[in-house]
Amino acid sequence: MITLAVDCMGGDHGPGVTLPACRQFLEKHPDAQLLLVGQEASLRDFRHERAKVVIATEVVTMDDAVEVALRRKKDSSMRVAIQRVKDGEAQVAVSAGNTGALMAIARYLLKTLDGIDRPAIATQIPNDKGSATTVLDLGANVDCTADHLLQFAVMGSALVSVLQDSERPAVGLLNIGEEAIKGSEVIKKTGELLREAGARGDLNFYGNVEGNDIFKGVVDIVVCDGFVGNVALKASEGVASMIVGGLKSEFKRNIFTKIAAIVAYPVLSALMKRMDHRRYNGAALLGLRGLVFKSHGSADATAFEHALNRAYDAARNNLLDRVRTQVAHAAPLLTGSVAPALSDSPSAAP
Repeated sequence: MITLAVDCMGGDHGPGVTLPACRQFLEKHPDAQLLLVGQEASLRDFRHERAKVVIATEVVTMDDAVEVALRRKKDSSMRVAIQRVKDGEAQVAVSAGNTGALMAIARYLLKTLDGIDRPAIATQIPNDKGSATTVLDLGANVDCTADHLLQFAVMGSALVSVLQDSERPAVGLLNIGEEAIKGSEVIKKTGELLREAGARGDLNFYGNVEGNDIFKGVVDIVVCDGFVGNVALKASEGVASMIVGGLKSEFKRNIFTKIAAIVAYPVLSALMKRMDHRRYNGAALLGLRGLVFKSHGSADATAFEHALNRAYDAARNNLLDRVRTQVAHAAPLLTGSVAPALSDSPSAAP
C-alpha cells in the first residue's frame, strides 16, 4: 500500500476541497491509503476503510509568516503531515498550504539530501506536443548560483524519468538566447557545468532555451531561478485561463457561434482539456530526504486530486531513491558551497 499524509486544512478552501478530492482519489487507487491530518471537527464525518484521521490542533494560514509556522504552530496539520513522512508512517505528504511555510517545515524536519544545498519546487507546464515541460525552480530560491542550478537539473532529470518514464530526459537552461555567450555570468557558468555534466553522462543537456521553448516542448526540463520560474508559471496559468474563458464566452454569444461550437465540440473540448492547468497541479519539493508535494492554494477538488495522483506516482515509482542515486552519481560536480541548511542554525530551531 502507498500511504499519503494529506494536510486537509491547507489552501484557500481547506476540507471543503481536500476531502472530496481524497474520496475521489481513494476510489481510483485501491492500493493507496490516506492519513487525513487536520482538526477533529472538520474531519470527524469522513469515513473510508483506507483512510485514517490524524488530529492536529493548529492550522498554518496562507498569511502566516514562516517564523510563525515553524516556531509557534508545532501541532499544525502541515507539520504533522510531514512528520508522518519523517517517521516512516507515510511515503509522501501533500499540502495546498502556504508555500514558504511548507518549504521551511519540510526542510527543517526532513533535511536535505547529501550534495543538495537548497530544495527546489518543480512542476509541469503543458506544451504544444500534447505533453508537459517540467520547470524548476518555481519560487523556493530567488537568488541562485550556478551550483544550485546544476543541482536543480540533476533533480529534475530524476523527477521526469519517474513521472514520464523517460530514461534520458532533455534538460534546457533558460536564457535570453540560445547562444552560449549570452546571459549573465551565473547563467554562463551554469552552462559550463551542465555541459560538463552532460559529457560525464550525469544528464542529457540540450543547451540554452528561451521562454517560448517551454510551451513548444523543445526539452523535457527547463532550469531557472525561482523568480523567473514563478513568473513563467503564473503567466502560463493566466494565458490558459484566458483562452478557455474566451472560448466559453464565444460559445454563448449568439446562435451562430453556438452552432459552430456544437460542430467543433470534440476538437474544442480536447483543446480546453489540454489547456486546463488543473491537470498539472502538484509540484514536487525536490532535494529533501522525504517526498513532499505542493498543491495550488486555490485548487478545487479536481486540481487537488491531480496533486494526490502525482504524489502517489512519485512514491510508487521510488522518486526519492531515483533522486538520491542521480545526485550521488553527479556528486563530483555538486560542490555544496552554500550556507548551512536551516536545521543547522541554532537560532532557527522552533
